[in-house]
Amino acid sequence: MNFLISDTFTASLARLNGEEQKAVKTTAFDLQLNPANPGHHFHKLDKAKDKRFWSVRVGSDVRIIVHRTHESLLLCYVNHHDNAYDWAERRRLETHPTTGAAQFVEIIERVEEIRIPASTVPKKATLFAGVTDAQLLSYGVPQVWLAEVKTADEDELLELSDHLPSEAAEALLELATGGQPVPAVLPDVHPFQHPDAQRRFRVLSDANELKMALDFPWDKWTLFLHPAQRQAVEREYSGSVRISGSAGTGKTIVALHRVNQLLRHKEGIRVLLTTFSEPLANALKNQLFRLLHDDPRLADCVDIMALDAIGLRLYDNLKLGKPKLLDDALLYERMQAAAESVPDHKFRVSFLVSEWRELVDSWQLETWADYKDVKRLGRKTRLSETQREVVWRIFVRLHEDLKALGVATMAQIFTRLALHYADTDKRPFDYIAVDEAQDLSIPQMRFLAALGAGRPDALFFTGDIGQRIFQPAFSWKTLGIDIRGRSRTLTVNYRTSHQIRKLADRLLTPEISDVDGNTERRLHTVSVFNGVNPVMRIEKTHTAEISAAANWLKARITEGITPQEIGVFVRSEQEIPRASAALSAAGIPYAILDKRILLTDDVAAVSTMSLAKGLEFRVVAVMACDENVLPSTERIASITDESDLQEVQETERHLFYVACTRARDALFISSGGRHSEFLDDLAR
Repeated sequence: MNFLISDTFTASLARLNGEEQKAVKTTAFDLQLNPANPGHHFHKLDKAKDKRFWSVRVGSDVRIIVHRTHESLLLCYVNHHDNAYDWAERRRLETHPTTGAAQFVEIIERVEEIRIPASTVPKKATLFAGVTDAQLLSYGVPQVWLAEVKTADEDELLELSDHLPSEAAEALLELATGGQPVPAVLPDVHPFQHPDAQRRFRVLSDANELKMALDFPWDKWTLFLHPAQRQAVEREYSGSVRISGSAGTGKTIVALHRVNQLLRHKEGIRVLLTTFSEPLANALKNQLFRLLHDDPRLADCVDIMALDAIGLRLYDNLKLGKPKLLDDALLYERMQAAAESVPDHKFRVSFLVSEWRELVDSWQLETWADYKDVKRLGRKTRLSETQREVVWRIFVRLHEDLKALGVATMAQIFTRLALHYADTDKRPFDYIAVDEAQDLSIPQMRFLAALGAGRPDALFFTGDIGQRIFQPAFSWKTLGIDIRGRSRTLTVNYRTSHQIRKLADRLLTPEISDVDGNTERRLHTVSVFNGVNPVMRIEKTHTAEISAAANWLKARITEGITPQEIGVFVRSEQEIPRASAALSAAGIPYAILDKRILLTDDVAAVSTMSLAKGLEFRVVAVMACDENVLPSTERIASITDESDLQEVQETERHLFYVACTRARDALFISSGGRHSEFLDDLAR
């Protein structure tokens, strides 16, 4: 007999308290070990429309709902007695007559109870009246819901989507936004093996898989993948590939499962899983080891490190030297001295540092001819040849000083590594997966290109151009990484509600293109769940903003949100006292995160927006969105040419977008004083 688990079971398990979860896990393990044991107290549900639903007793009040046939036992749902029975009485497990996928179908009467009576609100135009029944069925819409779908208007669509199978809801949302969903008709496959069924049902082969599902019930990604994610994970590629998508679409999940797939299906390989920062690398390590729980030996075949760390390790292994790294303080000090050694110029040190970092050091320009002719991608400031000559004289002096001090930059280290691996067939890794690839630097990408050497499947990137906040734009193709024809965009958002995603998307354009012309289309992205509208408060003073934020946060606590499910973000360290004051006024304990991103149990997290990458909270407040804060006045003050303003505005928008999309269920945005222009965009 097959033993299966559904995503509705893991979601309902996560809502029980700790003692109840322990009891449910014990019963679930017993069911897997011996489903026919008479001691399980199976009880037939007389009122259920699906006569194959049974309840299994867990303690005095908790009940597991299972679907039992002669060939399978499926864990469907768990809750207290009345709620569990109510769930089962409102659903049937069916095989869709057109697509062939197994799906839970909600009984239609439930929606009729919550629909707004037509007499109270003027009826808007229906969205799907012109779509045929055959088309709707091909998208996975259950037959009993066809009439409801065809009469739904714009206001009813989101409410309706909460009651449909996920593939049907996604297709309808895509249709409503002008897209054209792809039918998923595979009637010849087993109902539980259909790609759409595998996003919600999983056959568990052993107790280890069940244990992982029960130990991490919130993290559905360990068991269930969307068909688009599964295709990206399992496909073979002729060269480098990039998986894109807006925040919350599961790009990191795809990278993790890709590495898991490689380790399980290729013998004797060495894999690198990497990203741009150490905290994100640590998070990837914890998540991947969860996927490798059943075969810990596989973990010995993968390195999970930040890219700078792996660069330094390889540099040391190759005996290329023990570099003394240049830090920011020394760079600014020596740049100031170099600038003072060249008379009669008006260049600010901040401009000279960014020019040196983004062009000279990144591209390792060694001569005046190199600098004079380099393409200034990402550098909007126009410099005449005479001005460039002056700047180069400053850089020559800087190079002399740094050489005398015996310091090196990570750009120099990655460039030497790239030259080494480009000249040998011996490489430390067979396959490399890179998360948050939009924030890698030019030298890092050159290094990865040398490691990949154009080999099939060697380089697998995930990232979002709309979340690029740390690096200027540059051409991947110029560095030897060509993803044309192998770029995919994920369009299903798992992390944020419809309302939060829709609001945050106003900060970005519907289409974003990279320097090489690869385009990411965000217009047809849909969220898999409905939620409450974000709250935006524009207050006249800091005190009023702190009070408004405190009241909102306090209300979330009364709704059952715990402190560790709350994140509060601000633009810079200067605004952190306002966030801290709001949490203190709400009586919520908190911790201020640093670059190590150490989240602590039982406290809310306070952080700058630049540290928000990779984090996720049920509730998020983004505070201090003031005119002189967002975009950063410090960055604007460093601009020497008006044409640079566009780049600053763009990356500041990306930063704000990242902060807003850390929220899953509820989002609060506020200012105290003259508000940021970005809030006007959100209010439109």
